[in-house]
Amino acid sequence: MKNILKKIICISLISFYFFKVEQVQSLIPYYYLPTIKNLEKESLSIGKNAYQLLYFGKYDEGLNLAKLAVQINKKDEKLWLILAEAQVANELYKQALISLNKAQKISSKNSEIYFAKSNIYLKISQLQDAKTALENGLRLEPNNHKAIFQLGNILLMEKNYFGAIKVFDKSIKIKPDFWQAINNQGLAYFETNNINQSIKHFEKAISIEDNAEPLLGLASCLRMKNIKLAMELAKKALTQDPNYVEYDYRKEQLWGEKLQNSTEILLQNDQLQRDVILAKSKINAST
Repeated sequence: MKNILKKIICISLISFYFFKVEQVQSLIPYYYLPTIKNLEKESLSIGKNAYQLLYFGKYDEGLNLAKLAVQINKKDEKLWLILAEAQVANELYKQALISLNKAQKISSKNSEIYFAKSNIYLKISQLQDAKTALENGLRLEPNNHKAIFQLGNILLMEKNYFGAIKVFDKSIKIKPDFWQAINNQGLAYFETNNINQSIKHFEKAISIEDNAEPLLGLASCLRMKNIKLAMELAKKALTQDPNYVEYDYRKEQLWGEKLQNSTEILLQNDQLQRDVILAKSKINAST
């Protein structure tokens, strides 16, 4: 009887033990461990969201999301590119170059990396590095008309006007309606004292895009030839974009000294003073 009782107690304890274990197991939560592929997809989604935030001007938030995306997946050069763009938006240029170097290690054949590097070097006034990066990118993507245009702009900055004109030609051959390149040829021709070619290119640019820059450029070219038309063009240019009344703004647009001097003389004309004052007041109001 005693042995039977012991057996019954033992069986009861075993049953109770298994029942308790089952209860405890039912209280432990189930965790989903994502696969590498799912993590990669999630990082790309976060990267896209970061890019959208940058687009809408939310630079701090975009930077934080871009950092998170890279932390999740450090092997995707596209995420490093997005992070670099976020860092540039926040004026973290050295960090952006580090990010692009990491992207380059992952994919050395991605032309976007070199073009992005070039833009950063331009921002920190390292022209030779900017040129080298552009040339490396163009070896991978030789028909990128925007990159070719940027190379022409660097030559403008270096005052290599004939070289710039040739490079802009390459860009225009790829995209014949690329008025910005045609306009910048007008800038270059003026500095070589070829005013007729400058006029021709500004007129061609205007025929494609009735923009303030070629309008004022053409006005400056015509200052000695047709002052009445020059006045009309200048007034129209300042109405379209008052920023062109400022010397420093035109310098940012790569206007050379000769064209700048001609424009300054033009803007001092008595017939333009009302328009000049109005343009400057608009600039002050916007700031």
